[in-house]
Amino acid sequence: SYRVMATRGHVRDLPARAGSVDPGDGFSMVYETGKAAARTLGAIAKALARADILVLATDPDREGEAIAWQVLSWLAERDAVGDRPVLRAVFHEVTPTAVRRALIRPRAIDMDLVRAWQARRALDYLVGYGLSPVLWRKLPGCRSAGRVQSVALRLVCEREAEIEAFAPKAYWTVEAELAAQDGAPFPATLCRLDGDGIDDAGLASERMAKDAVERIRAGTFAVSSVERDTLRRQPLPPFTTATLQQEAARRLGFGIGETMAVAQRLYEGVDLGGESAGLVTYMRTDSTAMATTAAAQARAIVRRSFGDGYVPAKPHVHRSRARHVQEAHEAIRPTDFERTPEDLGGRLDRAAVQLYGLIRDRALASQMPEARFDRVRLEIASKAGDIVLEASGLSPAFDGHLRVWDGDGNGGAGGGDPALAALETGTRVSAAPAPPRGRATQPPPRYTEAGLVRRLDELGIGRPSTWAAILAVLQEREYVLLHRRRFVPTERGRVVTAFLEGFFGQWVEYGFTAAMETDLDRVAGGSLAWRGMLKRFWDRFHPALEEAGTLERATIRRAVETRLEGFLFGSGSGRRRCPSCGGGELELRLGRHGPFVGCAGYPECGYRRRLPAAEDDGYTGPRDLGSDPETGLAVTLRRGPVGWYVQRGDGKGAGTVAAGGKPERMSLPASMAPETVDLDLARRLLALPRIVGRHPGTGQPIRAGIGRYGPWLRHEDTYAAIPADEDVLAIGINRAVALVTDKEIRESRARGPKQVLRRLGRHPGDGAPVWLKTGHYGPFVAHRRRYAGVPEDLALDTLTLEQAVDLLER
Repeated sequence: SYRVMATRGHVRDLPARAGSVDPGDGFSMVYETGKAAARTLGAIAKALARADILVLATDPDREGEAIAWQVLSWLAERDAVGDRPVLRAVFHEVTPTAVRRALIRPRAIDMDLVRAWQARRALDYLVGYGLSPVLWRKLPGCRSAGRVQSVALRLVCEREAEIEAFAPKAYWTVEAELAAQDGAPFPATLCRLDGDGIDDAGLASERMAKDAVERIRAGTFAVSSVERDTLRRQPLPPFTTATLQQEAARRLGFGIGETMAVAQRLYEGVDLGGESAGLVTYMRTDSTAMATTAAAQARAIVRRSFGDGYVPAKPHVHRSRARHVQEAHEAIRPTDFERTPEDLGGRLDRAAVQLYGLIRDRALASQMPEARFDRVRLEIASKAGDIVLEASGLSPAFDGHLRVWDGDGNGGAGGGDPALAALETGTRVSAAPAPPRGRATQPPPRYTEAGLVRRLDELGIGRPSTWAAILAVLQEREYVLLHRRRFVPTERGRVVTAFLEGFFGQWVEYGFTAAMETDLDRVAGGSLAWRGMLKRFWDRFHPALEEAGTLERATIRRAVETRLEGFLFGSGSGRRRCPSCGGGELELRLGRHGPFVGCAGYPECGYRRRLPAAEDDGYTGPRDLGSDPETGLAVTLRRGPVGWYVQRGDGKGAGTVAAGGKPERMSLPASMAPETVDLDLARRLLALPRIVGRHPGTGQPIRAGIGRYGPWLRHEDTYAAIPADEDVLAIGINRAVALVTDKEIRESRARGPKQVLRRLGRHPGDGAPVWLKTGHYGPFVAHRRRYAGVPEDLALDTLTLEQAVDLLER
């Protein structure tokens, strides 16, 4: 008896122009309704005219409460509500029980939540529209700043500075192979030498390590202590937005944007036998809670699949421990655990099936018992006690939740070492030391997309609905680049961060941004007045804006140079001496296309170079790889403005591109290290594009090559990107067909209506693809702009190309 209509997000917001928030008028705000939102609201008003009651059932967090308030305000302004009752229904899980309970226990709109949203939007506006004009005027080429965006950029820049300042430290470890009489050998590591413990830093010198090896070889050893215990590993909770993004990146190689796009499709659902069904719950959530009905269904499936021993006595109740958790929605889980990834194989593309399987396995495992391992730890000492080795091992006692969800993503918990389990104190063992292994400490890694989201989540900065947008803005503004799936700050990003740290340090502090989230939570709880919170912020922030507006560019330049001196000018006594004129001093210059280093003697000296200063990073010019045996031309490895490439010849004579007389060249894929390139590898690159094989459905070749945007596959008119971690020279036909098919399905979905089921083949008349799809009115076949419904007596699983062509020609 209800008609359900979606608002599709916020229907009113602050317009992107000056004056939308007026601090001088009690932080009054001007709201604007976009054209698309106005059409949605108009449809709601039209439906309400024929209804008896209005139920506002948007999300239960502050964003959802604000949407309900926006809808009601718009309708009230147009007198569309009249005397009809208006109810606010709130449910934290989309289950029949929760929805019915919400409808019989409605409440009024919670204005504290609405005010928290208003305060958050005002903060973002005041920071963004306060800082961005300062950047435009003082740092030409820099585009914008934001309350959360700038903090995320600072994380990336600080990590890069850590890597640059890192000084590797060499150390040595000593290992040995031990064995009891008639027993299997097992590895052990030196842990104490002459009474001194050896931690992860190992031994400080190679001489000490070699001396230890000789002493082990000459000594006699026996087990001095044995510790046995049980290691228990609890199941992980179902996915939140952050953990789903992290695991999809780690296990499937998905970027955050791809993960959220695929999850959105799963949430919106597919046609299953004439009924459209969402496959997973809402994918933007910070809660690990699961509906009781879902937990019961998961437990029933586990019992049926693995037996009673894999079902705990009580359902697991997972609680989020992170700060600033709103828990407006359930964790991400399947809407029906009975649907397996195999059931959806013909209805979803490969990426969607993979992500659905990941979500289902994690949710099922969250309702399974702990895994148990028998752990044994041994210390093996020399007769004099001056040398002590240690060995340890795990033996699985009960796999528990690891039966479904392997926490390491490597296919199993692994087996223990039976040789360790059989040893007792006093057992004599022989020792065969290996040569000492030299190692070096490693710098911290750059952030991946998922790693940066995890860090923001740990700091309590941002929300599940904003993380993907924050990372997208950083890349769009050219403040960061994704290189080999990790964030690298650009020179523009580092200069912006140095400026903000120097003149707006308080507002890009991690603690400040997290504290603002705490204040917003207090506003939502009714314990803090939102206008007072904004006033305290503005009274401190506005003077800093005013002061920054009066700064001379020379002052800003010197402050940025001080913070980025090593990055800008390198190291050494003459690092700031102009290499062109010899007498001028290098300085940071700010141009419309971004920062660069130039000579202070301009215009007499026109020397300039791009950042960073590490122009002598080992590249001394083309590296000769040898002569091509077929042409006799020299093959070289070179570096250009856009990266590394290999080249055959010099453009004079054979081995050139006919159109322009240029030498043959091919870029190195981002995943290929320049130092690994030899003559054979260079020739294989220069031979691209290559034919991988022929498509089994069409018989047409699939080619692999490297283009402007990286490695690609081509099948007829379809281009598909090769993932960054796969080799364009080694990719096989099966993988190529899968990537091309996924791309063709995505393109067909974008062109045609509703869900693609499968490609049937190519039309015998013109060679264009024929698709089997499903829409609002059931399954149909499609060829170019022609469509034909599939009769009920034809089975979709066995529908052939010939049958489809016959339907299209009727």
